[in-house]
Amino acid sequence: MRSKIVAGNWKMNNDLAASKALANGLVEGLKDKNLTNTRVVVAPTFVNLTSVKEVTEGSVVEVAAQNMHQAKSGAFTGEISGEMLTSIGLKSVILGHSERREYFGESDALLAEKVTAALANNLEVIFCFGEVLEDRKSGNHFAVVESQISNALFGLEAAAWKNIVLAYEPVWAIGTGETASADQAQEMHAFIRKIVADKYDAALAEEVSILYGGSCKPGNAKEIFSKEDVDGGLIGGAALQATDFIAIIEAIQ
Repeated sequence: MRSKIVAGNWKMNNDLAASKALANGLVEGLKDKNLTNTRVVVAPTFVNLTSVKEVTEGSVVEVAAQNMHQAKSGAFTGEISGEMLTSIGLKSVILGHSERREYFGESDALLAEKVTAALANNLEVIFCFGEVLEDRKSGNHFAVVESQISNALFGLEAAAWKNIVLAYEPVWAIGTGETASADQAQEMHAFIRKIVADKYDAALAEEVSILYGGSCKPGNAKEIFSKEDVDGGLIGGAALQATDFIAIIEAIQ
C-alpha cells in the first residue's frame, strides 16, 4: 500500500523563532492524532533545518530540504549538497519545484542530475512538475507533464523508484487562489500513474505516491484527497499556520 503524505513547503518564510514555534505547534497538535499510513513532512529554509529537526525529533513530523545542488562539493557559493543534508539526518529533499524552474531556470536535464545525486545519497526525492496556464488552456498539459517526468526520471532503474514521490503542481493554481477541481486533479494523477506504468510496470506505478500541489487548503483538501490517485498534498501557504496544516492532515484520514 502506498503512503499518504502531507508535506509542507515553507519556502522563504519564517525566521528561527517562527520556525521553531510552527514546528512545536505541529508536534503538539499531532501528538494525539492517529495518523494511519500517513506521513507528515515539513521543509523549512536551509538555515533552520537543524533547529526544526531538533524540535520534531521523536514526533510524527519529518523534515525535508527544499532543494540541493547536484555536485558533491566544490566552489558553488550558497549551495548545499546531498551529503550535507544527510549529515544532519535528513532523509528527503524537494526537487523541481515550479519556483525553482521559473526563477532559477532549472531545466529537466539539470533536475535529472539532481535526482541522481539525491538518490546516490539515499535521499528520498519529492519531485515536482506541472503545467502553466498557457499549457492548460491550449490542451498541452498532458504532454508537458509527461515530458517533465520522462526527461528527469525515466532514466532511473525501477528499483530507484522506491525513493521517488511525485508532486503534481498545476502552476496556474499556485498562490493564485485558483485550484484545480478534484476531478481535474484525479484526471492528471491517473494519467501520471499510467505513464509510469507504461514505462515500468503497473505494480511499480501503484506503489508511487502522487501528491497534489496547487492551493490546497482546509476547505478543499478532503474532496481532493478523496480521489483514488491523489495520495496527499504538497502544501504551500496553508502549511505556515499550524491549525490549517493540521486540518489538511486530518482531511486525508
